[in-house]
Amino acid sequence: MKQLDRINNINDVKELNLYEKKELANEIREFLVEKVSKNGGHLASNLGVVELTISLCDVFNFEYDKIIFDVGHQSYVYKILTGRKDKFDKLRKYKGLRGFPYKKESPYDYFETGHSSTSISAAVGMARARDLHNEDYNIVAVVGDGSISGGMSLEAINDLGFKKTKLIIILNDNGMSISSNVGGISSYLSRLSLNEKYIKLKNKIKYCLDDTKFGDVSFKVLSRLKDGIRKTLVPSKYFEDMGLTYIGPIDGHNIAEIEKVLRRAKKLNDPVIIHVVTKKGKGYKFAEETPELYHGVSAFDKEVGIKSSNSNSYSKELGKALVKIADTNKNVVALTAAMREGVGLKEFANKYPNRYFDVGIAEEHAVTLAAGMSVSGLKPVFAVYSTFLQRGFDQLVHDVCMQNSPVIFAIDRAGLVGSDGETHQGILDLSYLSIIPNMTIVSPKCIKELETLLKWSVKQKFPIAIRYPRGGDYISLEPLKKISLGKWEYLCKGNKLTIIATGKMVQKAYQIIQQYKLNISLINALFIKPLDIEILNDIVNKNENILTIEDNLINGGLGHNILLALNNLNYKGNIKILGFNNKFIEQGTIEELYKQEHLDNESIKKEIDILLNK
Repeated sequence: MKQLDRINNINDVKELNLYEKKELANEIREFLVEKVSKNGGHLASNLGVVELTISLCDVFNFEYDKIIFDVGHQSYVYKILTGRKDKFDKLRKYKGLRGFPYKKESPYDYFETGHSSTSISAAVGMARARDLHNEDYNIVAVVGDGSISGGMSLEAINDLGFKKTKLIIILNDNGMSISSNVGGISSYLSRLSLNEKYIKLKNKIKYCLDDTKFGDVSFKVLSRLKDGIRKTLVPSKYFEDMGLTYIGPIDGHNIAEIEKVLRRAKKLNDPVIIHVVTKKGKGYKFAEETPELYHGVSAFDKEVGIKSSNSNSYSKELGKALVKIADTNKNVVALTAAMREGVGLKEFANKYPNRYFDVGIAEEHAVTLAAGMSVSGLKPVFAVYSTFLQRGFDQLVHDVCMQNSPVIFAIDRAGLVGSDGETHQGILDLSYLSIIPNMTIVSPKCIKELETLLKWSVKQKFPIAIRYPRGGDYISLEPLKKISLGKWEYLCKGNKLTIIATGKMVQKAYQIIQQYKLNISLINALFIKPLDIEILNDIVNKNENILTIEDNLINGGLGHNILLALNNLNYKGNIKILGFNNKFIEQGTIEELYKQEHLDNESIKKEIDILLNK
């Protein structure tokens, strides 16, 4: 009988001996590769935390102890061990098992995570609630070495160490976030985990700390000796200087060692950080060799691994266009927040390493860093996912737009992204960017228009956000050759009804018009801010009905702002705004979600018919 077949609820792992737990780890890796290769998902990170998660579920009782996974994409093993393995056939599918912790899915998911560096703050909050209620249970925050460099993690550690709140932090050190980790903290962790003198001596000492009578008697003495040696061999004591008890580094794939340390940590009444060194992608050859490629994947053939796609995408186009522009403009620089491959900057980084800046998981810093560059004569382009730019809102307001600094924001994954669900859908950017004075917002209707917009943007002297979707085009459209500030483009001219669409939605509207041979107008709202008031005034004068389409929340989006402008123009016609209602949108394929939110072609055609008959 397979060990995995014995795991049906949260406490079943406690019934296994060490040998059986090692067998279970191997079976879980096979299970993960099988399921993720069929459904897509986050593979490399979960392969790396198998033994760690087994140990956590053995040592702690999550019927009352609580655990928070930072980012949360590495929680698949935890989901398996907490009774959800039979749901993996619908992993990240519409109405299926979530790819991140989700409170409605399981009572063992205590806090929902999807963005980096939040777990320690949440865990400290939960710990202080526990203490105020005079309750007694453990709280564990599992955070990666990329996440711990984030400003929010450092703020939380500063508070935690000062107040000495009891909490266990597991620092999962695999040298990776999505791209390779960068920065001073990453280098510091590497020095800790690679200090061979300390590790060799520690391994010799640990055999004296077993469960024998001698080990029990000498536990405290040898522990103090080990800690003293570590402090001598490893000169920096960053975490201890911050007020945390530091344990490690330890082998994150050695179940016996992990469990021994976890049991030791449970006895402490102060905050403790356990430094666990793991290998991202462990157990699957292709993921071990290129873990960044297997971070978040679509379905693939597990026997041959992921094959690179030759299809073009907005991310690839951004990277190619930026290299071409940088060839002739030495002031152009590129920034990313640990997403080099994701946002298409690999070629730029290789060709212009001195003009490429990966700041790690630090979006707030990236925004203000770009502002500082811009006022000093550089032309920074910060390529970032829509959902992650939210983290730098105050910096957008205060450091960029208030000073009218000419920073370019290349906003990838705008609109729906699909199977990553609520935490990653890029449906808020038009709303929060539109309210900021001095911000100009544009969106290409097709991939090739992105290069045109980028070339135009680097010549301007004010902040610009270029938003574009994940993936490629639906249909082929001719890109604009010339950009004029605040000017829209007519793709079709008809009568009685004008559709004003932006970005990817232009292609959907054009498809419908061609399919049904409709004699109506279609406008590419290339500029979301400022609006083309001249065209809007013409529509008012013709008294045509209007349909606006966008892949953003209706509140504060393109249609909302058009409605405000039409009110000032004394518009008397009928207008319908299509977008997303004021809610977070779950996971599923993009087309499934469009249908759910009435933004599929059939639903849009129904709205067109209603307006044509008014």
